[in-house]
Amino acid sequence: MNRFVHTIALSVLALALAPAQAEAASPKRVAKKESTSIVKKARVTRTYAAAPRPRSVVRLAPAKPSFGQLAGLHSTQDDLELKSSVALVIDQDKNEILLRKNDSAVLPIASITKLMTGLVISEAKLPMDEQITITQDDVDTEKGSSSRLRVGTTLSRGELMHLALMSSENRAAHALGRTYPGGLNAFVEAMNQRAQLLGMNDTKYVEPTGLSSRNQSSAQDLARLVVVAAQDSMLSELSTSTGAAVEVGRRTLQFGNTNRLVKNPNWEIALQKTGYISEAGQCLVMQAKVAGRKLVMVFLDSAGKLSRIGDAERVRRWVETHSPTGVPLPTTGGNTVIRQVSG
Repeated sequence: MNRFVHTIALSVLALALAPAQAEAASPKRVAKKESTSIVKKARVTRTYAAAPRPRSVVRLAPAKPSFGQLAGLHSTQDDLELKSSVALVIDQDKNEILLRKNDSAVLPIASITKLMTGLVISEAKLPMDEQITITQDDVDTEKGSSSRLRVGTTLSRGELMHLALMSSENRAAHALGRTYPGGLNAFVEAMNQRAQLLGMNDTKYVEPTGLSSRNQSSAQDLARLVVVAAQDSMLSELSTSTGAAVEVGRRTLQFGNTNRLVKNPNWEIALQKTGYISEAGQCLVMQAKVAGRKLVMVFLDSAGKLSRIGDAERVRRWVETHSPTGVPLPTTGGNTVIRQVSG
């Protein structure tokens, strides 16, 4: 009996000690697992710290200064606070200069070039319905600009003239020069000969689009060109057109005018052309009737996308305010001559 009781007592003691032994063993196993986990986390942390993910940084290239900026022309002040470093406003009927600012400076003229391109084509009396195909030769290698006229597109000469003058389409303008009798070289020669006949002695053309900064002129010369070009009914109509739909294969492409003023009811514009490359800044020439006066306006090397439009608006408001007395503004910077024909 005593042995039985002793056995029972030992069994009870063993059962009592078992949970304690089990609990003591459990922390060791957990500690081992936690230790392994911490090591893994430490390894991951060290790996991350040694090889951080690269950060994407976008660095914008500084804007390329225009020739006018490099020459310091923007330091010239004028009473209208124009943003264009070069300006010339003439009452055409009275042959009266209302405003002048660095008007002798010779600068790149960008797509104002296309006015001479259009004048030479128009005066050559070439058939406007002749079909011309855009080729690889018409692709811009000067600035790498894009075009909606793909290589292989075929349009009439008249359509190409329309797009060149209204939308400043570079491939259209180049194709017009390339298909001129005698080829592109003959066309550029004809552009320069016409400029000389107009007395544009500070003007030089090297190609028909204006993408080259070596196409250069002065405000005085460009005023002469505007007067003559405005007398050409085709140039007047096409340059002031507000838009056009062109059939290209199975597609219809919509083109608009690069000059928003042609849609403005406050303006009566007979001829216009815009232009821009970084070397030239924002450019604009127009013949427009303001307060009953036929004005020739030239704005070159304007700083800011809409600044050339703003300058034209400043001149319009000034003329409307001072008419019919027509008291001219004091001329500004009229003796400044900057020649950078070398480009």
